[in-house]
Amino acid sequence: MSERRLDGAALRDWAHTCVGDLIAHSDEINTLNVFPVADADTGTNMLFTMRSAAARADAIEERGLGAVAGALAAGALRGARGNSGVILSQILRAVADVTGAAAADAVDAALFAAMLRHAVDQVVAAMGGVPVAGTIVSVLEAAAEAAEDSAQIGAGLPDAVAIATDAAAVALDRTPEQLAVLAEAGVVDSGGRGLLVLLDALCATVSGVSPTRPVFVPNKPAATRATELQSAPAYEVMYVLAHCDPARVDELRVRLEALGDSVVIAAAPDAGYSVHVHADDAGAAVEAALDIAVPSRIQISALNPGSSGVAPSSWARERAVLAVVDGDGAARLFADEGAAVLRSAPSGQQPAISARQLLRAVIDTGAASVLVLPNGYVAAEELVAGCTAAIGWGVDVVPVPTRSMVQGLAALAVHDPGRHGVDDGYTMAAAAGATRFGSVRVADQEALTWAGPCRVGDGLGIFGDEVLVVRHDVVAAGRGLIDLLLAVGGELVTVLVGAGVEEHVAVLLTEHVQRHHLGSEVVTYPTGHLGDALIIGVE
Repeated sequence: MSERRLDGAALRDWAHTCVGDLIAHSDEINTLNVFPVADADTGTNMLFTMRSAAARADAIEERGLGAVAGALAAGALRGARGNSGVILSQILRAVADVTGAAAADAVDAALFAAMLRHAVDQVVAAMGGVPVAGTIVSVLEAAAEAAEDSAQIGAGLPDAVAIATDAAAVALDRTPEQLAVLAEAGVVDSGGRGLLVLLDALCATVSGVSPTRPVFVPNKPAATRATELQSAPAYEVMYVLAHCDPARVDELRVRLEALGDSVVIAAAPDAGYSVHVHADDAGAAVEAALDIAVPSRIQISALNPGSSGVAPSSWARERAVLAVVDGDGAARLFADEGAAVLRSAPSGQQPAISARQLLRAVIDTGAASVLVLPNGYVAAEELVAGCTAAIGWGVDVVPVPTRSMVQGLAALAVHDPGRHGVDDGYTMAAAAGATRFGSVRVADQEALTWAGPCRVGDGLGIFGDEVLVVRHDVVAAGRGLIDLLLAVGGELVTVLVGAGVEEHVAVLLTEHVQRHHLGSEVVTYPTGHLGDALIIGVE
């Protein structure tokens, strides 16, 4: 077991672990969602809120504890989704408040306990000061008490986190005893289950050990849950009041409680108040604030039992391209061309990209429609599984059949977000298919190939799955492969230069094309990919 300080870098890593774990557990959390409304979106809302928090932390240059905590809080408030998302934003705000006041460079057991206690106070205040037993507040309270007891006896942070997490798990198991609607449905509280995912992720961050939990399954039939949802308010309404007199918050709360339920008004140091309510009259819920402050970032979602749980406002943009790449230079190259980037695992690790990693990357694009360029780094079964899972999240995913990064670049060059998604995907696939490609590797053993015998250190030109060129070094093999690829014509030669290959290789290959293939242009990029010395494409 390896222990780790909970400093700014670790806190940011924790946020990313939370996002990944919420992706894995969101369906489970959603099925537990019967209170306050059985709209099956608690897990989804917590995921999108945490994703927004992590993205804000990634966007800042500072890596100190206070800066990262503040960024997480700001990102969560700005991206909060639903009742559970607003509550999560208050937990992260408590982390920011306590770490900021302490001015420490890392969290210890005492500071951890103070963060949880302040989080309880913040969440209760956001809910109007009257928490309901058997909800996330009960689970959070149990964790805070256990953390305080641990700090008093001098426990270290990993032990304090583990003890608090175990206490939260016990409290979660007790929620059906505290809230009748949970007992009737045969479930634990969904928000409490989401909080336990976050605490388990913190255990993994500080101790390297992730607790094993049972999968909670509801006893209530889906049809019964749908009937309950139809009797609930019609809309979920959220907005932000940037400049609001704190003295009038209680007045707004009374107005909203007269219109609906699930009222949460969460304060933020620099962003006013985040407001959440379920109501039949969405317009009236917005109008209730007009004489108090000007609402902004208004979100109105129908509480529809047939929905996927992902509101349209969850997506920050219409379409994105996600490219799987290898190498620092390749990551910069594709990013400069406007693509979101997923880095491949180091050469030799299998599978290179898992379905779960792909799903996470698709969601992280923040787009409602995503064109995926696997570039040969995603096994077919993982690609299908990841894209299918993303479609289940309400994302329109189109995998473009690119088998190499040079095909990915050709596809990206013709990408047009103004076209219909199907047209765009087809055009990109056609451009990729029209790009012939091969690679150059250095022989690491003697062998007999289709092009004759090779010795250790020879350059091998590979086209398809066969070695068709054997030369004495990488440059000579690159020249031979280019000649082979251009034998049936071509206007553009693209050479991607791998890690450890000297700069003059690209210069010599460029001179070869200019001297022997006068009708072709050549471009070279130092991508720094592993495995192949060169990847060469011809369009």
